[in-house]
Amino acid sequence: MVENQLYHIYNRGNNRENIFFDDENYLFFLSKFNYYLKDKVTVYAYCLMPNHFHFLLKVNECKTHLEMTKELDLNDKEKLSQVEKSFRDFFISYAKSINKSYSRTGSLFQYKFKRKPIIDESHLINIVAYIHLNPVRAGLVKGAEN
Repeated sequence: MVENQLYHIYNRGNNRENIFFDDENYLFFLSKFNYYLKDKVTVYAYCLMPNHFHFLLKVNECKTHLEMTKELDLNDKEKLSQVEKSFRDFFISYAKSINKSYSRTGSLFQYKFKRKPIIDESHLINIVAYIHLNPVRAGLVKGAEN
């Protein structure tokens, strides 16, 4: 991930299953997001759906783990940027908590989170609309203001 770049970040539940089971899960997810990422990204839009989520955000800083530790013999997993490591830790923490709370096992998320850079203003406008209208298209709310 590139510093000062806007990204559309998203992921869904394994086998398209839910990642949020109760209303409290949404707040817990956001609190975990805040804990791991609040200083590393700026969020411009987000949407949490029962089986997936979307974030539009800007990466504030993007030092690699290698730059942080100044070690030369790290394996590829440890060469993640600090923000990528924070995302990984966030998802693992949330999944472990959900698995423990609901006596479930296995992967909660379908795959490593997807991230697409925002390439221009038109793309930015379309992604903001897409994120905010997602619950409307799914029939979960009547309007984007809800």
